Amino acid sequence: MAKISQKDLKNLQRMGIKAENIDAIRVTIETKDELIIIESPIVMKTSVMGQEAILVSGGQTRTEKKAEESNKVEIKEEDVKFVMEQTGKSESEVREALAKTNGDIASAIMLLTGQGS
Repeated sequence: MAKISQKDLKNLQRMGIKAENIDAIRVTIETKDELIIIESPIVMKTSVMGQEAILVSGGQTRTEKKAEESNKVEIKEEDVKFVMEQTGKSESEVREALAKTNGDIASAIMLLTGQGS
């Protein structure tokens, strides 16, 4: 695993850039549908004028699809009935709202009554 040399780090500091190596084994980037995994990367944290950035380079990259089960939310029958009573909406509308809000009852009610964002 390569790193940025101490000489290069000092040169960056002279230009007003604070930089440090991060001894990373793996970097994982999670998107909506997949995981991007970078093995043995070169990782450097920088700070310029108060703004921080993490730079990732090198390494071997692979992509994995996310499992569908991890995106499913368990919706309880009593939650569905409660939200239906509170909003007067149909079971299918309530189930859809609970799925969109990851099972959060208050957020689902707000969504169904037009009070949500």
